[in-house]
Amino acid sequence: MIIVDNALRKLEAEGRVISVAIVGAGMQARALARSIENSTPGMRVVAVANRSRGNAETVFSDLGLTPTWCTTPQQITETIAAGGRAVTTDPTLFGPAEGIDAVVESTGALEFSAHAVLAAIEGGKHPILVNAELDATIGPVLKAKADAMGLTYTAGDGDQPGVAGNLLRFVEGIGVRPVLAGSIKGLHDPYRNPETQVSFAAKWGMLPSTAASFADGTKISIEQALMANSRGWRVAKRGMTGPDFSGGDPYAPLVPLDEAVKALFPVLDEHLAAGATGIVDYVIGARPNPGVFVLGMIDDPVQQHQLAYYKLGPGPYYLFYVPYHLCHFEVPSSIARAVLFGDAVLAPSGAPTVGVVAVAKKDLQPGETIAELGGFECYGMLENIEVMRADDLIPLGLAIGGKVNKPIAKDTPITFADVDRPAGRLIDTLHAEQEAMFSAPVQEDVA
Repeated sequence: MIIVDNALRKLEAEGRVISVAIVGAGMQARALARSIENSTPGMRVVAVANRSRGNAETVFSDLGLTPTWCTTPQQITETIAAGGRAVTTDPTLFGPAEGIDAVVESTGALEFSAHAVLAAIEGGKHPILVNAELDATIGPVLKAKADAMGLTYTAGDGDQPGVAGNLLRFVEGIGVRPVLAGSIKGLHDPYRNPETQVSFAAKWGMLPSTAASFADGTKISIEQALMANSRGWRVAKRGMTGPDFSGGDPYAPLVPLDEAVKALFPVLDEHLAAGATGIVDYVIGARPNPGVFVLGMIDDPVQQHQLAYYKLGPGPYYLFYVPYHLCHFEVPSSIARAVLFGDAVLAPSGAPTVGVVAVAKKDLQPGETIAELGGFECYGMLENIEVMRADDLIPLGLAIGGKVNKPIAKDTPITFADVDRPAGRLIDTLHAEQEAMFSAPVQEDVA
């Protein structure tokens, strides 16, 4: 955002900075630290937490910085005060430590990250989530806790949900009413797994399971859950519509986006005719790729005429899109918006309206553990919250780490009763608190 760059330059000129702690040392965390240190005035990374000490230290050493190993909040406080860079394996130390303005969670983990984000909130640090997986599972309750502390809870810009959140605000700002937020994907195969994605993962420096979650539909469901919950919107059906113009071939010629989205018009017509306000969905095999799009409506005939003049067509649906998402490059602006302006890029609007259900990727047998997102056991599908509650469907984020206790057929949604979860997990406690907090029937956004 244009106002943010000037605000950051002003901080730099005054000798002040936004102090950022990062949880994680993977591809995104390392890239984010590089962007902040080399390209973002008025901001610096003062601490990194990661389960592997060596990887955490590498975040700084790769930038020519010398990290200081810390095991207590006091050591982190003293290191930051002395101008040093702190490293720890325990992200909960960031909460009580001083000298940190914002904590960026970028691991994609669940239980580990729940502890990190809760500690940040309780310690008065703005939580910036580059962790859609956690956000889609317990974002509403974490947002409520951040609100109570006067903090800004936000998803990071740069990934599809954040980019779409910015686009939605732009569309509303010109007087158009958004009715669908969508994402543009190149592949959806629910049976992809870490073995099928090894070469792709190696090329881009990510875990094979992470790459598999991109391909098997889990990630698109998680991303669109954030979009729906930020607006009080829903899905037209479990898993969304997802018209596929690739024929299953990710290298097939792409169709223009304005042609591809027409496949969503009948679904949107039916949804709006039933009195709903908006849905989330996606298309496969369209260009530009990757990116996000918004379909909007406007009732003013004069403005309709002007939109036609500006080549947006005759309506009733007008297409707006961003042809890229730049991930870590755009996260620093998210941090600045939260810390300096109290402005969230994207956050739950209240009660969850959708969730990501766990679906068996293969025939599952008693005793099997649902190991990880993008793993061999499950994929995620977006579903409306009322259906999840009525059918006792377990969110994928809670199923991870659980042990199957009965035979489950391939492509069957998994229930709470089907999985024995580890005892004493914080993420389960927070999800139960979220359900109690928002147990009343949810209402769609009517704004």
